[in-house]
Amino acid sequence: MNVLREHAEEQYREELEELKRQDSDLKPTNWNLSPQMVIKYLMGGKLKNGFIVSPKYIGNQRLMEIAVATLTTDRALLLYGIPGTAKSWVSEHLAAAITGDSTLLIQGTAGTSEESIRYGWNYARLLAEGPSEAAMVSTPVMKAMQTGKIVRIEELTRISADVQDSLITILSEKTLPVPELNIEIQAIKGFNVIATANNRDKGVNELSSALKRRFNTVILPVPETIEEEVNIVQTRVASSLKSLELPASMPTLQEIQRIVRIFRELRNGVTEDGRTKIKSPSSTVSTAEAISVVNSGLALAAHFGNGKLNAYDMASGLVGAIVKDPVQDAVVWKEYLENVVKPREEWKDIYRACKELGN
Repeated sequence: MNVLREHAEEQYREELEELKRQDSDLKPTNWNLSPQMVIKYLMGGKLKNGFIVSPKYIGNQRLMEIAVATLTTDRALLLYGIPGTAKSWVSEHLAAAITGDSTLLIQGTAGTSEESIRYGWNYARLLAEGPSEAAMVSTPVMKAMQTGKIVRIEELTRISADVQDSLITILSEKTLPVPELNIEIQAIKGFNVIATANNRDKGVNELSSALKRRFNTVILPVPETIEEEVNIVQTRVASSLKSLELPASMPTLQEIQRIVRIFRELRNGVTEDGRTKIKSPSSTVSTAEAISVVNSGLALAAHFGNGKLNAYDMASGLVGAIVKDPVQDAVVWKEYLENVVKPREEWKDIYRACKELGN
């Protein structure tokens, strides 16, 4: 299929099928894989027959084990953390591995309504025939309840508080009342909810205590070491190069290390050697942003350069990712350039490229 971005279950179909063939452990009702094989799919590794499974999550395996164990119970899962810590990525791969379907998705926004979560109506049929099951429009939550699958709710805290609370009955009673028809839809075994939420972002609505109690929360941290973060960026960039079919070569380890180091220093407010304290920008300079900077630089190198990523290709992406506030962040970035980047002899090319852009 010539699609821009395949769903996880399509992109990694071969791995999922092989894991299913090799799976001899007990599977919960309506799960495609056992919890042990779900972890193998997420963390990667070699199967008994020598088949190599690529890692989807690079980090603490225990966090993934807690997430998978939660989904074997009747508790919903909330993946929580700062923007760019692979929450959506993990939720998609969990749904793909467990039920083979990651498409039951609600994207939370300020405009998400209660009808988007519970059910809607086909108003033409409603007016012509009156309330009936045929006139109902199923939501991803309703479909997941009826088929015993997992529904994903992205950016739960972007949804207004009163709409968020429409999940309480679904999560606690595992039923969806339809008072218009005097019926209720009961969830069958295998149904669960994976929600993601940012703990530090603009325009978020706090979850009520009642709703929080319905979730088991797993906090996904930023990568602990620079090596771990570089590994994540390398893996995701290699995947993007393949899917986007960019006529560019894979960036060198040195270039990726420089970008990751810049992001980590600005995020932590101190240089890697701990000698110089620096200001942090207003936005979260996350691993996801670092991946985006490399990808945009590769696009420039592919179409307007020699196909090899260099400092001039990275400069515009760096500025765009870091300077979100044209006043406050511009000052932070300028100070970082002059006090940290400029003195580093091997970073002269980045300094010149950024200065040429007027930053």
